[in-house]
Amino acid sequence: MPQQLIFDLPFRTAMGRADFFVSAANTVAVRGIDAWRDWPLAKMVLIGPQGAGKTHLAHVWAEETGAALRSACALGEADLPALAEAPALAIEGVDRIAGDRAAETRVFHLHNALAQRQAPLLLTGRAAPARWGITLPDLASRIAQAGLLCLQAPDDSLLGAVMVNLAQDRQLQLSPAVVSYTVRHVERSFAAIQNLVNVLDARALRTGKSPSTADVKAILAGGD
Repeated sequence: MPQQLIFDLPFRTAMGRADFFVSAANTVAVRGIDAWRDWPLAKMVLIGPQGAGKTHLAHVWAEETGAALRSACALGEADLPALAEAPALAIEGVDRIAGDRAAETRVFHLHNALAQRQAPLLLTGRAAPARWGITLPDLASRIAQAGLLCLQAPDDSLLGAVMVNLAQDRQLQLSPAVVSYTVRHVERSFAAIQNLVNVLDARALRTGKSPSTADVKAILAGGD
């Protein structure tokens, strides 16, 4: 039987259903999220490339603080009264509403409502806020006052730990060679790892065989 690869990484539970692994790629951001009571002006911006774990970490923070969590793109006028009274608030993908004056104004009003009560506010985006292209000057200036935390793209250890964890959830046996090859060649995102494990699991159920490096190569090359 192949030796199971084990990564000695700390983890935390996010929303009671997933492990959030800590590695060099995200440890600074995690510490900053943990220190939310000390955020300057009670607000923070969390940035990182797609797939780096912004949503996951935002959910961890929301669970710890009792915060409401919403996508900036999905905010409507009807949402504002309740969110303005939330004990804390996370708004995801604020960079995606740049240029939409109505959406920017909604975020601005929520910012002011929470700031008035000194309630914590977490905003997320992919790049630094100065590159978001926010057109509402008052909102841009308020965001510029926030602290900044940056998630890096997942490193090999983090991708490997997530892959092993997902495989264990499915009782899927992975050899060290399979994990090692995968983290060197797969797209560096959690979504890519999850998709790959799903395909490997389906193939193993179909063939009755544990995944091999050849299986991973075929899947990454576009086969199945």
